[in-house]
Amino acid sequence: FEKIEETCPLCNLSHPDFLDWKRQNKSFSDFDVYNRQGTALQTSTGVLPVRTTRVTDGFFRTLGVAPMLGRDFRTGEDLLSAPRTAILTYATWQKSYGGKTDVLGTSVVLGGNAHTIIGVLPREFHFAPAEPTEYWVTMHASSECDLRRSCHGLFGVARLKEGVTFEQALSDVTAIAMRLQQQYPTTNKQQGANLAPLSEVISGSIRPTVLVLLAGAGLLWIIAVTNVSGLMLVRTENRMHELAIRNGLGASGARITSQFVVEGLTLAAIGAALGTASAFWTMRLLSGLISEETLLRMPFLTGLGLNPRVIMFAVVAGLLSAALFAFTPALSLAWSSWSGMRQRLAEGSRRASGNTWRRLGSKLVVVELAMAVVLLAGAGLLARSLQRLLTVKLGIAPDHVAMINVSAPRAYEQDAPAVELERKLIAAVSALPGVQSAGVATKPPVSFSGPTTWFRILGRPWHGEHKEAPFVSVSTGYFQTMGATLLRGRYFTESDDRSKRRVAIVNQAFVREFFPNEDPIGKQLSPPSEKIVPVEIVGVVEDIREGPLDSVTRPTIYDPFAQNKDTDFCLFARTLGDEESSVVSEMSQVVRRIDPEIVTKGGRTMTMQIVSSAYIHRSLALLVGGFAALALLLSVVGLYGVIAYSVGTRTREMGVRMALGASRADVYKLILRDAGGMIAAGIVLGMTGSIGAAYLMRELLFGVELWDVPTLLSVGVTLSLCAIFASLVPARRAAAINPVEALRSE
Repeated sequence: FEKIEETCPLCNLSHPDFLDWKRQNKSFSDFDVYNRQGTALQTSTGVLPVRTTRVTDGFFRTLGVAPMLGRDFRTGEDLLSAPRTAILTYATWQKSYGGKTDVLGTSVVLGGNAHTIIGVLPREFHFAPAEPTEYWVTMHASSECDLRRSCHGLFGVARLKEGVTFEQALSDVTAIAMRLQQQYPTTNKQQGANLAPLSEVISGSIRPTVLVLLAGAGLLWIIAVTNVSGLMLVRTENRMHELAIRNGLGASGARITSQFVVEGLTLAAIGAALGTASAFWTMRLLSGLISEETLLRMPFLTGLGLNPRVIMFAVVAGLLSAALFAFTPALSLAWSSWSGMRQRLAEGSRRASGNTWRRLGSKLVVVELAMAVVLLAGAGLLARSLQRLLTVKLGIAPDHVAMINVSAPRAYEQDAPAVELERKLIAAVSALPGVQSAGVATKPPVSFSGPTTWFRILGRPWHGEHKEAPFVSVSTGYFQTMGATLLRGRYFTESDDRSKRRVAIVNQAFVREFFPNEDPIGKQLSPPSEKIVPVEIVGVVEDIREGPLDSVTRPTIYDPFAQNKDTDFCLFARTLGDEESSVVSEMSQVVRRIDPEIVTKGGRTMTMQIVSSAYIHRSLALLVGGFAALALLLSVVGLYGVIAYSVGTRTREMGVRMALGASRADVYKLILRDAGGMIAAGIVLGMTGSIGAAYLMRELLFGVELWDVPTLLSVGVTLSLCAIFASLVPARRAAAINPVEALRSE
């Protein structure tokens, strides 16, 4: 990967730089690039949007993957002179071609170009950075971007030579980058090199989320195991009389232990089955919330769901739980010794052992409550973070805005047809009933960062360095449709086309960084190349959140669509009322009426776009919130069990106290004091642990302090109220004890 200092620590490769890196490196046995993109599939009934990934000829050999049917791309098959070929994914082969082997050699038209299908990839092959891909095609670098060294549209993958370390490879490509800086100062100045293991590229952005979920699931599992183990211990104590009789009649310790094993396996099997079923439906729910935009930014989410490895993990967790359930009472019996148990049987008393179990149960409950506090605090912080994220200032008015993605065929690659199409679409959509205005942009707000452009400011000293900022091409009326605020200058007009001087509108962040103490209106920006006409700034708009909700607003340049067209763009419409959802389908129909060859997809409202962009934060908050709710329930049930057991073993004591004059209120106080001690200890320990947990989650929090007092107070109050309520039931039972009957039963 290439690195542009301070601006983009991990950027894409340009095709000319890739060729230089591949030719000059001494560290890689294989080096290839890929570029995923949406395109149109020509069918007998029209066109369909499909996902393709362009790759160089050795891509699959670099990954160590061979087609299960047919052949791989041959050396040189990605050159312009070679015929275009395609390899199908297994899913596409099954879905679109019925799994027929005679698909090899057939032709498929992708993006207006005929490709020959030469192979099918194995079923188990999934390359997460390029998912969801349907067709893998040869690179054939022929576009204007492919030929420019300053256009970074490719991702590189390489395999280290035998004996070459990661550090040696990084040093090698860094040296190549330095040479390219000297050789091409206009396009490569300030560009370095960056390498990363493929596993980190795949899981890097999601790793903190996965770790938090694993930690939450682990805590919940510990709480559940602790709870059930405690209940098994209590049940064992209540069965001491029975077990001692069985032992006295000849049952061996191994025989009795095997009974505990069977009981533990039964509990674990039922729990694992219910848990797997819950996981299945939860995954279906979460998968249904994933938008196409989210999949493009996080393609690894296509693998979300149950698979054999997940089920095997559940089986192992169930077996481990069963072992703990079974051997906890078995070990307690071994610790008590069978002879001691028979002695207690002869004595007819369980007070001493009851005290032991009560103390152990109290400690287990404190641990459960502490872990429940940690999960509740984590869920509260994530919920507040999500709330802050969804209410962040966007710089637009997202309500009543509908949008669809448009992909025009090759016939619109020239300036005049593209601009004519843009104006036809805007006019047709604006004429729809209930639509106030319409516009287009090459990317929607609150999405990926988008392409960048290099520039320098004319009139200032220049020594070959370049500045970089994201750019978005927008139509006349786009800012008004999105509800953006113009701070200075003017909006774009219909006259801002190729025949006029080039103009641009910038955001506040751009002004703060490059024109902090001067008026930017009238200033000119120029690419490093002197061959391109300078661009004049004619307006300043309020910062629009172009990137993800949790990203920093970067300096952004907006240029007229008529001066910098694209065949892939978004079409927006602002409605007068709440009709944006119905307008989405009408917009697609309008596009098809203008040209049936144009592909539309991703119809949604701007509000849906914003909500879907927070998918990871929302899913994490929901899952951890679910963990916390279960942890609260389990810990409260555990507290109830310990208090109830304590009341059961202290029946004689309660009877004596009440016989000596203790009132019902005194009994309530006695029981609630014991419960209050456990609750307080659990909350104190949990609050301490929650601070550490918040520190570990800091990368996932947005606009929330690690020590968020309202959240922690809410957690403490919620847990206290639930725990006290659970304690009132056995306390009420204790207060209702009849002293005479209690003493007589003892």
